[in-house]
This record gives sequence, C-alpha cells and structure tokens, in this order.
Amino acid sequence: MMPEDLRTLTLLDWLENDLLLTVENFQPASNDASFRRYFRVTTPEGPLIAMDAPPDKENLEPFIRVAGLMAQAGINVPTVFQQNIDDGFLLLEDFGNRSFLDQLNSDTANTLYQSALDSLFKLQTQTPLKNNPLPRYDEALLERELAIFDDWFLNGLLDIDIPETLWARVKSELIASALAQPLTCVHRDYHSRNLMVLDNNSPGVIDFQDAVIGPITYDLVSLLRDCYIAWPQHQVEQWLEAYFQRLQQAALVTCDLDQFKRWFDLMGLQRHLKAIGIFSRLHLRDGKSGYLNDIPRTLQYVTDVCSEYPELTEFNHFIKENAAQARGLTE
Repeated sequence: MMPEDLRTLTLLDWLENDLLLTVENFQPASNDASFRRYFRVTTPEGPLIAMDAPPDKENLEPFIRVAGLMAQAGINVPTVFQQNIDDGFLLLEDFGNRSFLDQLNSDTANTLYQSALDSLFKLQTQTPLKNNPLPRYDEALLERELAIFDDWFLNGLLDIDIPETLWARVKSELIASALAQPLTCVHRDYHSRNLMVLDNNSPGVIDFQDAVIGPITYDLVSLLRDCYIAWPQHQVEQWLEAYFQRLQQAALVTCDLDQFKRWFDLMGLQRHLKAIGIFSRLHLRDGKSGYLNDIPRTLQYVTDVCSEYPELTEFNHFIKENAAQARGLTE
C-alpha cells in the first residue's frame, strides 16, 4: 500500500477516518480511459472498490443516477455504498477482476455472450423511456462524436484531410441511419472490458455513466463487434439474428432483418470511427499509447462494413489508402 499523491491520501483519509473502515490493503484495481481511477480496498469484511473522480474533470452524479436506473431494470451494477460528491469519491461493490475480455475463448464465447445479451435485453425492455432523465443521442451528439475521428485520427495522428464533400456524405448517411432506429436505453460502452464474470448474477456491468436514450443497435454492435476482440463474421451474424428475433417478439422492432442489419452495420461504423478517434486522442493528449494497438482491428471493422455498401465505396477507398500509414504508426 503505497499512496503516491495528495488525492490518494485524501481518499484513504475518507475511508479510514470518515467511514471508519479498517484498510488492510489498498491497490490500483484497473486502468481507465478517463480521468477516473479505481482502487481495490481490502477490509476485514471483504473487498470494496473506491472510485476517485476529480470533481474538476469528472461528474459523479451521472454514475449514481444511471446506477439506480439500471438496477431498477434488473441489471447487475455495483452497489454504491458511500459517496463523497465534494471530493469526488465513491465506495462501491467489488465485482472482482475477471472481465469478459480475460475469459473469452472459443469454448466460453457462447455462454458469456448469451449472458451479456440477456442483460442487454433487460436493459432495453425494462427501462422506461417516458420521463427518463437520460440525455438523447441526437444529431448534435452524433456530429460531435464523428468529429473526434476527423480531429484526432485524420488530422491529429495521420496529419491528413478528408475531402469535405466525401466526409459530409458519410456523416449524413450514418446520422440518418442512427436517427431512424427505435429508441432504447443505451449503455454506450457495452463491451468485453465493461462486463465482469461473476459466480452469481453474471455479468456485472460497469462503466455505464455515459448512458443515453438512443439507437437500438448501438449496444449490440458494441458487444458483437468489440474494439478489443473480434469474432468470425458467421458467428456475429448468428448472435445478431437470434437477438433480432427476441426484439421482434418483444415488439421493440418492426423492420425486417435486412433493415436491422443495415442499422447494425452503420451504427457500428459510426461507433468505430469515434473509437479510432478516441484511441488517437488517448495517445496524443493523454499519453496512453497502449490504445493505439486497438486501431488496426477497429479499422478492419470499418473497411469490412464499407465494402458491403456501394454508397460507402469512395470512403472505403480513402480509408484503405491511408490504412498502411495508420498501421505503421500503431506498430
């Protein structure tokens, strides 16, 4: 237990002197792409997680609010035991350290993904939209997210420009597709690093504070076309079709499978462009260069989807022309 900075000392003081916990061990629990930090706190009563979210950079209130909404929907999210909004600290239930990403392989994939899809179905069917305080995934937010790809990947990492007319067409296509979809509660980072394998009521769902009301395919494509692990296309399509049938039976979608798959593909393209921009920003702005390793896999998703749709042919050529430069920077 080696506290190295003032915030860590302040957090420990809150745990020991305000909450009167006996802290036997205190260690970093995970890395995060944001300014949040997580620590595993060992006490005689068992392990807990302490979140450190500097108030000038992170807002704890969305985390607390969304945790409550998701718990009401039957999603297994960490219980918030204690909160210190002024200092930016939370004390949470510990879901352990077995993420889906660490446990996934060809033998476990079907079982783990079925549990993740079951949890997602609860989120989409048990979260009421009327009077829901979550923000909407509207056109302005979609525009801002796509700008991250242009600003941080194309301009920042590669130092290139995309033709304005081409980029405008791509953005228009992706935004129109997203806004045409039925609305549901969207976790917004529903992937293998944010799903924890538990002995009971698995998965444990974390990192949900950015949830919105938005397109019905968003979390599904986040899960099945994960930026951190890829599966064969035929397997993805099997999971996709089975989940589509569940949504149809629940009357959450009325379209046919072809339309749903197009929504899924274009929503994934929007998300993957944003993710590539975020990975570039984490490297350039925050010095977190490990995320560069995830760009080639994510770029492959982009070109695979573009190759399926004639209206994206020119964009596909542009991406492929610059993919070699991108891969060179990430190796």
